[in-house]
Amino acid sequence: MSAGGQDAYQNVAVTAGDGLTLNVRVYGTPVRGRLPLLCLAGLSRNSADFDMLARALSAERQVFAPDYRGRGLSGRDPNWQNYALPVELQDLLAATTALGIEKAVFVGTSRGGILTMLMTAARPGLIGGAVLNDIGPVIDGTGLARIKSYLGKLPEPASWDEAVALLKSINSSRFPALSEDDWRRHAAAIWNERGGRLEVAFDPALAKTLEGLTFDAGMPTLWPQFDGLAEVPTMVIRGENSDILSAGTVSAMTERRPDLDVLTVAGQGHAPLLMDEVSIGRIAAFARRCDPR
Repeated sequence: MSAGGQDAYQNVAVTAGDGLTLNVRVYGTPVRGRLPLLCLAGLSRNSADFDMLARALSAERQVFAPDYRGRGLSGRDPNWQNYALPVELQDLLAATTALGIEKAVFVGTSRGGILTMLMTAARPGLIGGAVLNDIGPVIDGTGLARIKSYLGKLPEPASWDEAVALLKSINSSRFPALSEDDWRRHAAAIWNERGGRLEVAFDPALAKTLEGLTFDAGMPTLWPQFDGLAEVPTMVIRGENSDILSAGTVSAMTERRPDLDVLTVAGQGHAPLLMDEVSIGRIAAFARRCDPR
């Protein structure tokens, strides 16, 4: 089982500053007058999450989807403490430089959205537009506690049917809108099949990054980082059933940014999969508004 035929993209290897090999999926070729899309996944996720979105949009603009270190096809770091936002931000800068990306429309899911906001301080000129997928300046600790409870602890499924059943047992209450095909595509982005076994597509040591987290005092907010996007078109996508991004936070974001493009995805939680026609269509339209006039 796979997320789709590999004829639609190339896996390109780039080198991080410390020598680790990072993988980037590249869909399509540069299109004059169109900014490329740069798709950044969640904490334990990878480039396969964006396969349907990338295939749909690559006819009109090039799409890049990197795997963070320790995820997807990128190299695993012997020091799990390097699975950290400052290191991943430097990796992203190295990858965009190696690939010749001068400006892009960022699509950041969860952790990818945090990296997008952090980029406003590191290299603001790289951001031609920003889509924050189920993430904002205030992060709900309820969702993080849920992720911490199962990250790196899932049993190894014996088959793809078992993998789908496992995902449903964890997420079906928050994702009632998903079809059977959606669940199977979702599973294909989480596990890799090697030697007849299904293995999670991330370094299990990644779970150690959450071990010391407690949520009693609340999470630090990211309002200055969000305000760093003030000069570029910005869109926020929220899953109707999200336990990471609250409706109240989205309202507070729109108060600061009245021009904020807001999409609520019905029947999905954290984070919307960006596989449905409405989400793909809205992102496509948003990206066109970001293109140079």
